Order: sequence, then structure tokens, then C-alpha cells
Amino acid sequence: EKALQSDKKIYLATQKDASQDVPNSEDVHKVGTVAKIVQSLKLPDGNIKVLVEGLHRARTVRVQELDGHFQAEVRVDSVDKPSPAKISLLAKRVNALFEELSKLNPNINYEAIIQATRATDTERLSDTIATNLTIGVDEKQLLLETFDPAKRMERICEFIELEIEKIKMDKSIQGRVRQKMEKAQREYYLNEKVKAIRTELGQEEKDETEELKKQAEEAKLPKEAHQKVMGEIKRLEQMPPMSAERTVSRTYIDWLLAMPWNKKSREIKDIRRAERILEEDHYGLEKVKERILEFLAVRQLSSNKTRQGSILCFVGPPGVGKTSVGRSIARATGRKFVRLSLGGVRDEAEVRGHRRTYIGALPGQIIQMMKKAGTKNPVLLMDEVDKMGVDFRGDPASALMEVLDPEHNQTFVDHYLDTEFDLSNVMFVCTANVLHTIPLALQDRMEIIRISGYTELEKLNIAQQYLVKKQIALQGLKSLHIDFPDEGILEIIRSYTRESGVRNLEREIANACRKVARKVVVAKTKKEAIGQTLIDPETVRDLFGAQKFQKQVAAKSSEVGLATGLAVTEVGGEVLMAEATTMVGKGELTLTGNLGDVMQESAKTALSFIRSCSDKYGLSEDFHKLLDIHVHIPEGAIPKDGPSAGITMATTIVSVLTGIPVRRDLAMTGEITLRGKVLTIGGVKEKILAAHRAGVKEVILPKDNQKNLEEIPELVQKDLKIHLVETMEEVLEIALERSLGQIDGEKFVGEPQPPHEIKERDRPGIH
Repeated sequence: EKALQSDKKIYLATQKDASQDVPNSEDVHKVGTVAKIVQSLKLPDGNIKVLVEGLHRARTVRVQELDGHFQAEVRVDSVDKPSPAKISLLAKRVNALFEELSKLNPNINYEAIIQATRATDTERLSDTIATNLTIGVDEKQLLLETFDPAKRMERICEFIELEIEKIKMDKSIQGRVRQKMEKAQREYYLNEKVKAIRTELGQEEKDETEELKKQAEEAKLPKEAHQKVMGEIKRLEQMPPMSAERTVSRTYIDWLLAMPWNKKSREIKDIRRAERILEEDHYGLEKVKERILEFLAVRQLSSNKTRQGSILCFVGPPGVGKTSVGRSIARATGRKFVRLSLGGVRDEAEVRGHRRTYIGALPGQIIQMMKKAGTKNPVLLMDEVDKMGVDFRGDPASALMEVLDPEHNQTFVDHYLDTEFDLSNVMFVCTANVLHTIPLALQDRMEIIRISGYTELEKLNIAQQYLVKKQIALQGLKSLHIDFPDEGILEIIRSYTRESGVRNLEREIANACRKVARKVVVAKTKKEAIGQTLIDPETVRDLFGAQKFQKQVAAKSSEVGLATGLAVTEVGGEVLMAEATTMVGKGELTLTGNLGDVMQESAKTALSFIRSCSDKYGLSEDFHKLLDIHVHIPEGAIPKDGPSAGITMATTIVSVLTGIPVRRDLAMTGEITLRGKVLTIGGVKEKILAAHRAGVKEVILPKDNQKNLEEIPELVQKDLKIHLVETMEEVLEIALERSLGQIDGEKFVGEPQPPHEIKERDRPGIH
């Protein structure tokens, strides 16, 4: 009010501390601005609003309080003016920077920009620009206290540059934030729209990825598998809902989450209970049961860290119970049971799986079976391991080596899962009919247990204890309708089946039950009473018709050039007849009967041996030049091969050349060398059981196979006389009806022998 009454000039200075309501002279900066009051307005609340115009800087000399207000004595400092060139350069720089700042900061007054750029006075220019800078009070006070125009403009440049840098940084940050926010808002909008569409369609709203993450945490996956699942879930979140790749990714996640990484079934450790279960399910098979009980005993004694699964391989003909033993093992140990058939598998991907880059990729059968089992310690039965093939798609037998290796299968990697899965707790059980088609490297990883076949007594017990009860129940009959005495079952075994196992026997028992079931239904329809049908030998012949096989195969009379051999096939042991005849010719050897390379070589070896010992056998030295020899193994439609027919063919050739008959109640097996040694052979148990079924009384075996006689049941050994030989001379001494010594001194020219008539009923073998 004092200033308004006088010359309207006022001295304005800033408080050092703006929070003080009643400052004194010491609380005000010493440099301020002398201003002219242009306009004043009294407000209703008692305050006064004034509009001032700054005139020039001033420095406070003295302040005194008069009539309730401060009155200051000020001094205007004189400053040396800098050179015009320097001022001009600084002015241009300040103008350029301020123009750039005004473009970046829209809050700067446009009129101030125009006024600043048009100002010719450097003092006016710098003060106008400083007024419009968004800087703090302290910085503005610093500019006010700078009387030198050049220094003031330099400081303004520094402030403007700093302000420009701040604005650029803020804009960069805001741009990134805005971009993320826009993307998030867009995704949120689209997701909400998808939810709304699902709601309209009546579909349940759920967050798929959150549910998958929850499942992944609950599954307690191994570290590597957990990382793969979480990484795939993140990829799934970023994929469009209708993308084809999304389905592939989701399927992969489902497989990883469905695998039994840590789930185990509780094992039964009671050996007595396991033994009782095995006895209930199977008759005989002592070695198999013993091995399973040993496995359970080891599981009880060993620590959890050292526990490993077992790899057993049951080798034997069809129908002996190899597959059903696997089910019994699972039942006895309390594990889950899954079966995988490998017959005809030729693609390696069936074992290891396909890579996910392929269309329609899936895990291998091993991983699929583990998922099906739901536990990491099931009994996994691999059926028909010997029937896998090899082609351009790979070798599945080689791929199984890692699976069946106890040292390596704890880190099995399936191509589809692409992460390690522990198979060391799995109990693998393999089955095969023969071993020679399984690679040796794969055989080395398995524990081979042979199941050769059953004797008549064993078949009778199996039928009475298991098969009859099973088939009576399956055909809907009751024990009051049908009864199988021992004599009837033996008649079925001897006259209507000839096999190592009991599959055909079960089939024939089911056949008898069906015929009786028909009678029962017809009697009920006619409301007639029907009694119990007794399946005795006569009833068996009435139901089944003519006998398929002769009870006694061996004939009463022996013949020249006809010997009985023994062989092992995929269906067990079999008897094979070897016959020979001679004709006038040039010494050619003819071999027929669909013989393999090994059997052809055995026949040639046998003939060479006979020629080298022609004097010993009473043959002329040039007999081979005058005669053609024809060796034939009947049933030529069936391929035959193997290294155990050497002595059989040699005996046949010697018999036809000397005219001495071969004993028909005797069978033989063994390989021959050029020096007449008899070599060891395999499949002794199967061959002897086949001879026993055929009604043979004596068997010739190589002496080196004496150790295999422990496997032969005592009942069979009592019925058979087994000769152990080392040389061909011993074989001929036993096999021929007359000793070769009885013809010493008489030289046979080798007259051709006519083919002998052999009746079908006199010939052993399968017809």
C-alpha cells in the first residue's frame, strides 16, 4: 500500500525458507528484483493480488522496518559488458536450445517463445527464457544472482540441456510404459472378449495356463522336467488360441504332467503270500517261481537307494505260460501290470518315440505303457521280443538295449519327452519263442529263463487244476453238467494234441464243453432232464471224431535208410524223419525237404566222413562214383535248418549204403565233424520231451550234453534210455540193427537200394 501511494515501485526478494510465515530481514535472499506495480486487486478474503513488471536486478544494502513493513536500501551493481560476438553466439545457442525445449515441452507459453526469440536485448532474452524454464526456486535464484550476462546465459544453456535430457528420458520411459500398457490392455480386452464369447456359448470360464501351472507344482516333477513344463506353459500363454502349434504344445504339456515321475505302487514283501499266489496260478515252472521269490527276498534286504528293477526273459514254445507268468509276477509283487507286444515292430520310433518336429508325433510305446500303468515301478511285459524286424526305419532291438540295461535305463530319454525318465524301478519281463533271432547284445542285458514244455503228467495236472475249471465257467456250464476224468484228458493229450504247451489242450477242452453246452440248452428247450456228461476216452472219440495223432509213433519193424532225428522249432521240440536212397549215377548228392544252408552242409560233411571211412564200413572205394544219393526230410513245405541233424543224416546214408536197417524205436540228435566226432547241441530238454511224446524208447545224445540231463523230469528219464556218445562209430553201433563188424571182409559195390514204402501211421512227426 505504501508503494501504491508513492511511485509504485517495490523490491521483491525470495525467502530462504518458504515455510516461515513471518520472516525477518535475515530470512530473505540479498539479491532481488526492483519491480513496478502495474495492477492491484483487493480480494474478498483481505489479500491483495498484484501484477508487477520487473525492472532490474538489485542487491540489498540495508533493511529496516517502518510502519509495519520492510523498507530496503538497494544497490544496482554495474557489470562489464562482454564482447558482442560472444553474446551473439550465446544468444543463438540459447535460442536454439530453448526452441528445442519448447518443442519437447508443450507447457511453455507460446507467446513467451515468440517474445524470447524476437528480443534483441541479451538481458531481456536471458531473463525471459529463465522465467519459462521449469526449474526450481534455488536454480532461478542462482540465475538472478548472476549479474554477468555471459555467465548467466551459459548457466541457462546448462539448465536447458539438462531439462531437454530429462524430457527425452521421460518420453522414452513413457513410450515404453505406454507400449506395454497398450499391449496389456489389448490382450486384456481380447481375453475379456474371448471370455464373453465362451460365456455366450455356455462354456466354462477357466484360466488354462494357471490351471496347468498349478498341476505342474502339484506333480512334483524333477528339476529338468519342471523347467521344460514351465517353459512350455509360458510359450502357450503367448500363442493365439486357435493356433495349430498351440495344440502341439498343450499335448506335450499334458504328456509331461501325466507321467508317473514319483508315483509308486506299494509292493508286497510277504514271500509266503507271493509263493502261494504263484502256486495258485501255475503248475510246475519251478525255476521261474524260484527266481521271482529270490527277487522279492533281495528287495526286502536291500536299501531303497540300491533297489533296481529286474530284466527276465522267458524263452519257450507257445502255450507254456510265458505271458501268464508275467501277470502272476505282478499279482505276487503287488505291482501294476502292462503288456507291450513287439511282434512285427520294425520302427525304432515305436520304442524311442518321434521327435516333436514331426506331424502327429507321439512318445514311444515304453513311455505310453508307463503312463498307462500310472506308477514308476510296474511289471512291464514285452511280448514276442524275438519277432522284431529291421528295415530302413531303424532297428528297434538296438533301441531296446538302453531300456533293458539296468546300468543305463535310469536316464532313458524318449525323443518326444526330450527329458530323462527313470526306468530303473520297472520290472521288465520279456518273452520269446527262440533265442537265435534276438541280437546277442540284447540277450546279454537279460536274464534268460527257459520254459521248455510239459510232460503228459504235467499237462494232466494243469488241465485238472486250471484249464477244466476255467473253460467250464467260460462256457456257462457247472460241474453237475460235465466231468473230466483223467483218462479222458489223457486221451485228448495223446490223440488230439501234440505240442509243448497246453494251448491246443485248452482249446480241445473248450470244444468238449461247447458240445455239452449245446446238449444242455436243447434239453432245457424240450424240458428234458439231463445228467452229467462224463468225458471218458470213448466220449472224446465220439465228440471229436477220428484221432489226429497216433498214440504210439514208433513202428515195430525197422527199415533201411530211415532214421528218426530230433529238432527244435518255434513251437517246441519235434521229431523229424530222415530218409535216403541210392540210384545208379555219377556220385551226385541230392538234398530235398526245404533244408537250410546249415543242414545241407551237415549232409555234405556226413558223406565226406563216410567216404573217408569206406573200408571200415565195407564199402568199395569208388562207390560214390557209381551211385547218386538222395537224402530227403519229409514235410518239405516246412523250412528246416539247424546244426543238430549231422549224425541223423550220416546214419541214414550208412544204412542205405550197407543195407542195414536203422532202429525205429530210437531217435538221435548231434552234429558231426569230418573226423566223426559228435559235437554238442542245444535244446536238449525240448528234443527229449518230443521223443517221449512220439513214443521213442531210446535217444542218442552227444556226451557233452550230459550236463543238460538235470533239466529232464525224472518221469521222462525213467521211460527213456539215453545213450551219450562221442564218435560216429558209437552212434552206428547203437542205431543200426546189425553191427558193421558182421560184414567185415565183404566189399559192397554199393548196389542201389529201392525206395522203401513207409506207411504214414509208422512215421513219427506232425501230420
